[in-house]
Amino acid sequence: MSTSIHTLDKVVIRFAGDSGDGMQLTGDRFTSETALLGNDLSTLPNFPAEIRAPQGTLPGVSSFQLHFADHDVLTPGDAPDVLVAMNPAALRANLGDLPRGATIIVNGDEFSKRNLAKAGYAANPIEDDSLESWHVHSLPLTSITVEALTSFDLTRKDKERAKNMFALGLLLWMYTRPLVGTESFLKTKFSDQPEILAANLKALHAGHAYGETTEAFSVQYSVAPAPMPEGTYRNITGNLAMAYGMVAAAHRAHLPLVLGSYPITPASDLLHTLSRMKRFGVTTIQAEDEIAAIGSALGAAFGGALGATTTSGPGLALKSETIGLGVSLELPLLIIDVQRGGPSTGLPTKTEQADLLQAMFGRNGESPVAVVAPSTPSDCFAIALEAVRIATTYRTPVIVLSDGYLANGSEPWRLPAVDDLPDLSVEYATEPNDQDEQGNPVFHPYKRDLDTLARPWAVPGTAGLEHRVGGLEKADVTGNISYDPANHDRMVRLRADKIAGIAQSIPDLTVDDPSGEARLLLLGWGSTYGPCAAAARLVRATGARVAHAHLRHLNPFPRNLGEVLRSYDRVMLPEMNLGQLAMLLRSRYLVDVQSHTAVRGTPFTGAELAGAITEHLKEVDPQ
Repeated sequence: MSTSIHTLDKVVIRFAGDSGDGMQLTGDRFTSETALLGNDLSTLPNFPAEIRAPQGTLPGVSSFQLHFADHDVLTPGDAPDVLVAMNPAALRANLGDLPRGATIIVNGDEFSKRNLAKAGYAANPIEDDSLESWHVHSLPLTSITVEALTSFDLTRKDKERAKNMFALGLLLWMYTRPLVGTESFLKTKFSDQPEILAANLKALHAGHAYGETTEAFSVQYSVAPAPMPEGTYRNITGNLAMAYGMVAAAHRAHLPLVLGSYPITPASDLLHTLSRMKRFGVTTIQAEDEIAAIGSALGAAFGGALGATTTSGPGLALKSETIGLGVSLELPLLIIDVQRGGPSTGLPTKTEQADLLQAMFGRNGESPVAVVAPSTPSDCFAIALEAVRIATTYRTPVIVLSDGYLANGSEPWRLPAVDDLPDLSVEYATEPNDQDEQGNPVFHPYKRDLDTLARPWAVPGTAGLEHRVGGLEKADVTGNISYDPANHDRMVRLRADKIAGIAQSIPDLTVDDPSGEARLLLLGWGSTYGPCAAAARLVRATGARVAHAHLRHLNPFPRNLGEVLRSYDRVMLPEMNLGQLAMLLRSRYLVDVQSHTAVRGTPFTGAELAGAITEHLKEVDPQ
């Protein structure tokens, strides 16, 4: 059968099914094949917290959304152009996100009376008129897959499991994606299971052949590669980029990396990845709990290593006392917080930005730390290097606020040359730095660098540099235990001034304001970068004027932030919390920052923010 190929500039596809249907794998493989073709892309995995949620129910639906295009992509897409639904629950859970006219591909075999009832359908939506506003293709994906695997000595259940590969093959055909990457992946994954490997390869090719021969699909679609700077690219998730960034930073600092961690969603992949990188001087410790994890990391820092710990919001709460100890000891320590929905256990697999105030103030006493946040999955690599620079230069704990959206989402990343990475070399104290009253050389552990206010980093066992550590207040310069009120006041202020002084080494906030005449500033932080940039693009396309700026340094703020905020008639600040950064900015700069908040466990869409911007513009810039 002959087919025509239509060229598109962008496509948003969502794969949805039960947790056991392999939707994350299917989406990941389609993404990898798309990356090989050179499209720009952004992804949004979405899955339940339960290991195996109730089969066939709405809470058990797992989905993976991919936006790919021939131009710069900023978000995973506001709404799918295509939904692949493997059962009635997947259809019902996602139908509300589909615009009219979108394409729906359903596994008709799963639309039984029992499964329809589980999903809350009184009637079969494929057979009534409820889906007439969409282009619906009901395919017997399960039975076709089983039939294609007739010759294999597998149980029917094992054959049915390959239906995601059949669906993947069909979608790869529809959008003219290659099969070679998935073939290679399957050969590696099932290298010790030859029958399973052959069955999955057969299902993949059967789906591709089905697209070529069936009359249901008479059109293929092509999306040209996106123009990108010359270089070597790979698709990367935020967690993987963060792990690579930590290793690269340790290499550039000439320090061994010691990770003390306890598994927690959505940060566990950092531990998994780093545990496989021992050949790069990485030591990983899976501790018995969050407290032991950060204790081992801080101990490693005391021993002269780059100490790091990874966690999410609940774990950050448990680590708070040891972070305070790190503030008192004034040692470099990296804390990666991959934020998720809370409070308590909350929404373990959903994204949120609600740990900002905890990162800023979630410790007893006056215990300031540096706080930074990546803006995109690939920026997680760069933010890891920046966090290590700050931690080692200023001898302070640094909290990195990633989140589930960045951690699990992916995008193309241009591999940097190692020599282009910043030099993060660290100088340990090697000899006494002062004299006692008799003129004898002595080491004073809290004699500070005049520029950074950082104290010297002395590795235990260095002759002549013996010094006392602990959580009790230290005397200025000597490091002796001190209960003197004036000394405590001085030490508290010195630690605060040290963190404030970091602002001297970070870049000014830059503002994207093409016209130079915008009266509204759209300000974001962390993972809201993509939706904010997309919203600004949408608004500007209508002829309206809006400026956009994004914060990566949250403590301290860039030196010019107050000036920037006061330069606009109105500042709109989207956050996936109830306005935490807005509260900080209002109190610090006395600017009436306007919050736009949501805590739905999903990122903002560009269209949503564009609508909110338009409403603000009606008040401040009626042109």
